[in-house]
Amino acid sequence: MAGELETLSEQRSFGGKVSFHRHEAASTVCSMRFAVFTPPQATAARKVPALYYLAGLTCTEETFMIKAGAQRLAADLGLILVAPDTSPRGVNLPGDRDSWDFGIGAGFYLDATQEPWSKHYRMESYVTSELRALIEAHFPADPARRGVFGHSMGGHGALTLWLRHPELYRSVSAFAPIVAPKQCPWGRKAFGGYLGGDETRWSEHDATALVRRSEAARRVPILIDQGLADQFLKTQLLPEQFEQACADVGQPLTLRRHEGYDHSYYFISSFMEDHLRHHARLLAR
Repeated sequence: MAGELETLSEQRSFGGKVSFHRHEAASTVCSMRFAVFTPPQATAARKVPALYYLAGLTCTEETFMIKAGAQRLAADLGLILVAPDTSPRGVNLPGDRDSWDFGIGAGFYLDATQEPWSKHYRMESYVTSELRALIEAHFPADPARRGVFGHSMGGHGALTLWLRHPELYRSVSAFAPIVAPKQCPWGRKAFGGYLGGDETRWSEHDATALVRRSEAARRVPILIDQGLADQFLKTQLLPEQFEQACADVGQPLTLRRHEGYDHSYYFISSFMEDHLRHHARLLAR
């Protein structure tokens, strides 16, 4: 059941509205924040598709709304945009502030199984269940038309949550995603801390491993954009691993590589329109 919602601020944008919210989350046992863009077409009588954006390491619920430049086209296309925070905050766990790629701002969109993280770091349950219910209770979001996309750690989240919950999302895309976390330092650090040392369990949250097993997802085409000047390309992102896995099992994938683009929101905003149109086409059905 959706809980109470506190509205922190609202701003008009392209005929619609950007709003920021806070609530007490049962799944993470703490206060959580998220942002929503509601397009002008959305009313109580006319529900529209909801597109969930999962941000990357160190980001918050504000990052996408401020930097991505998505509101104008979302208003034209009639898409609700939802941007959750990237981790629980304010729970003061030992070590949660020691590094920028683990703990605060680095929830990796999974449910931790290891202490002390397992009580609060349950971002998979939060995004796929609690936040979803909250959005559909308080906003004019069509529960039959959801999509998910993200950047870097959030691209990992978008791909894995879609692969793990294909019944929830009808469209998916990613910007510079971490697609093989079992094989890169960011993923191994996060999985070791949140999931423990048994690497067989890590495959349940690794997009390259999951896509080889997910029959239901193969009806949905994936769009990925990757900058070739991305400083993390060769050590952390490894798109060729996911590309090969998709080819092996017949998963429809468009992986576009772009000369000169890096890992920043300058890159993301450059190709945001293509991603919103990709989702709008699939969510219009």
